[in-house]
Amino acid sequence: MEISEQDIQFFINAVKDVSTYNFSDYSDKSLKRRIERLLVENKVNLKGLILKIQKDNAFLEQIVKDITVNTTELFRDPEVWQEIRQRVINKLKDRKSINIWHAGCSTGQEVYSLAIMLNEMGLLDKCNIYASDLNTDVLEVAKKGEYKYRFNLNYLSNFDQVLKENSYNYSQSIDVNYDKYFEIDKNSDKIKMNDFLIQKPFFKKLDLVKMDNLFYKDFDIILCRNVLIYFNLSLQNRVIDFFYQNLTDKGFLILGKHESLLGYPENKFDKKGKFYRKIDV
Repeated sequence: MEISEQDIQFFINAVKDVSTYNFSDYSDKSLKRRIERLLVENKVNLKGLILKIQKDNAFLEQIVKDITVNTTELFRDPEVWQEIRQRVINKLKDRKSINIWHAGCSTGQEVYSLAIMLNEMGLLDKCNIYASDLNTDVLEVAKKGEYKYRFNLNYLSNFDQVLKENSYNYSQSIDVNYDKYFEIDKNSDKIKMNDFLIQKPFFKKLDLVKMDNLFYKDFDIILCRNVLIYFNLSLQNRVIDFFYQNLTDKGFLILGKHESLLGYPENKFDKKGKFYRKIDV
């Protein structure tokens, strides 16, 4: 069921009228695709969808959750994690404490991936880990740290590549057992993070569009991977500026593998491989 640009604006305005959510600066292409999918899944036309949104707050909240994208995995893009380990964490390891924010954390696999890496480097105790998402359902999954084994089976090779291998020294190999960090129950199709990992992060619902730092911290690392691609360029730049304001001196911003600071003032960040380092200006 195809919709027009006018239909998209009609939907955006309807959501704004009955809530604090604002999709005005989301990518038109991405939003169009998701609204069309919602119409099919709910077997309604646009007018019917909006009427349900206006009358049923629980339905509105579900629609917002369906629009936001929640895909993640353990050590997604292993080569990026190798760089994070060697060229980001190593630059910060001498700081008294390290504040980390996962913005758009989804179900939390990325949060636990970094916590595992920090523990392997002997730095977890000095780190404060914060994570946020707009979707409360995925936050509940993240807090439990429990995932489907078969779904994540292929991602265990990511764990091996990042923790057992060293792309900067191929002769080095480290044996890290899975049970050090999570319990695998094949019969129950479950992977569950160990308690010391689950207890480390602080999770909170946060809408990046509003640009509120609800953690009231300055961060040494902000990870916002594969989120900005769903925003238009104007909102991307506003969010990047928000991150800049909430990074410590020479703090790091880590984006998705295929994301970059297009159109953003180059004098505010120094690009280092697959990540950016704040420059004081």
